[in-house]
Amino acid sequence: MLHPPHQSLQVAAVPPQPVPVRERDQDAPWHTEAVCRRDEAGLFFAPSKEPTAARLSREEAAKRVCARCPVMIECREHALLQPEPYGVWGGLTAAERRVVLARRRRRDLDLQKTARTPGPIAAAG
Repeated sequence: MLHPPHQSLQVAAVPPQPVPVRERDQDAPWHTEAVCRRDEAGLFFAPSKEPTAARLSREEAAKRVCARCPVMIECREHALLQPEPYGVWGGLTAAERRVVLARRRRRDLDLQKTARTPGPIAAAG
């Protein structure tokens, strides 16, 4: 999907709002309650050849939208499990998601090594 590039991005600083905890219809997909469905999709995905300063500003604005979203965690997990290679999902950029995934892989490897390594009691016995 192509999104028009932003010529001038002016975003008002929105303080994070506490997200009201409410019961969600478990039959409805999580994304039906996503706050970003009401915002401009271009805020979450980079236009081609976007200058760094504009990208950083746009990503911070997208993260502010995510911060007030009731399904931020579901969105983030979706983006990590897919994995989504582009855009801001669940308050994380693509680069931040790569870091999270790398940390998860290292943690999983460490857990596997720990599970295979006999403890000091088993080795002595």
